[in-house]
Amino acid sequence: MDYYEILGIARDASKADVKKAFRKLAHQHHPDKGGDESKFKKINEAYQTLSDDSRRKQYDSFGHGGPQGFDFTGYGNGGGDSGFDVNDIFRQAGFNGGGDMGDIFETFFGGATSRSGARKPRGRDISIDIELSFNEAVFGTDRSVLVNKIATCDDCAGSGAKKGTSLKKCTPCGGKGRVQESRRSILGSIVQESICSNCNGSGEIPEAKCSACGGAGVLRKAEEAKIRIPAGIDSNEMIRLTGKGEAVPRGIAGDL
Repeated sequence: MDYYEILGIARDASKADVKKAFRKLAHQHHPDKGGDESKFKKINEAYQTLSDDSRRKQYDSFGHGGPQGFDFTGYGNGGGDSGFDVNDIFRQAGFNGGGDMGDIFETFFGGATSRSGARKPRGRDISIDIELSFNEAVFGTDRSVLVNKIATCDDCAGSGAKKGTSLKKCTPCGGKGRVQESRRSILGSIVQESICSNCNGSGEIPEAKCSACGGAGVLRKAEEAKIRIPAGIDSNEMIRLTGKGEAVPRGIAGDL
C-alpha cells in the first residue's frame, strides 16, 4: 500500500497538493455518500501521514513500519519482489505463524524494539462526523456530543479493584508483567518473552473485582465529549482529541 498512489499524487507533491487530493477523494468515497468505507479509511490514513512533515519524512525513509518495523519482504519498502522473506526463515525456526521481525528482536535483545513490555497497550481510535452550518464553520463554535464507547470505569478509576480493596501481585508473571515460554527449534532451545495475559502487562491484579466492570477496569458506556471547533475550519478537516477514544484495561486510551 503506497500512500502517494492512494492519493494519486507525486512523491514531491506539496502539502497543498496533498490536502487538495484528500478533499477530492474523501468527498468521493465517504461512506455517508455511498462510498467504500475501507477505501475511505486508507485515504484518511494516507492523508494523516503525508500531511504531517515528520510522519511523511519517516514514511519516505522507512515505509509503513518506521525504523522499528522495517519491512524485510523484498529487501525493504518498495524494493520489488525478490521472493525472499526473512520472516519465513524464522517461522521455520519455530516461531509462531503470526510472528514477525519485531518478535524476533524482542526475544534476542530483551525488548529493544518498540514492542517491548515497557509500552502499555493502547485503545482504539474512534471517529465521528459533525455537520456545521456556514456561520459555525466561519466563526467557530463549541459542540458537545455523546459517544458510545469502551471507557474507563468510574467506580474503580480503571484499576479493576473493588472499592476499599487494593491490587496484588500477579501470580503467573510474578509481578513482572511478562512471561517467558521456552520452545525448541532448529536453532536449539529458544526462550520467547511476551506480555502476561492475566494482568495485561501491569504485573498487578485486583484482590477483589470491581462489581461495575467485573475487574476489567473498562466498560461500554455513553460519554460526553466537548469539542471546540476553530473559526475557518474547512470541509473534511479533522480535530484530534487525545485520550478521548476507547480505553483498554490498564493501558492508554486511543484518540477521538
